[in-house]
Amino acid sequence: MKKLLLIVLLLLIAVPALAESPNSTSKFKEVVQRHLGKPYVWGSSGLKSFDCSGFIWRVMMENGIMTKRTTARKFYMMLPKIDESNRWKMGTMVFFDNLKHVGIVDTQKTFYHAQVSRGTNLSSFDPFWRPKVVGFRGIPLAPE
Repeated sequence: MKKLLLIVLLLLIAVPALAESPNSTSKFKEVVQRHLGKPYVWGSSGLKSFDCSGFIWRVMMENGIMTKRTTARKFYMMLPKIDESNRWKMGTMVFFDNLKHVGIVDTQKTFYHAQVSRGTNLSSFDPFWRPKVVGFRGIPLAPE
């Protein structure tokens, strides 16, 4: 019983510490870039392959942002809304195609995602992707 209580206490201490760990934009981007070039596999969340929401989940998890592995639509519903001035900042989540696809904004011109035909990559908000954007959500990042 004492061991169980000790484990529970350690978890209570460790989880807030993870949430408070420094998640700078540069570290966040470093984690994203580490997973680029991996093939797309539906339902996969790494380390060798990803689908779009698995890629997002892995990046968040490796940055100390603990959340349940879920779909693009559920990420949209559970993450905080952001104002227009933050939509195009690195680390903002961008949602496409009736909430069936998700990526991470890099700049106003580019975003990271796991694409069926190209795997995890940096794509541009070109004429194919820009009209498919349906919304943005914030990811909790600590300031640099």
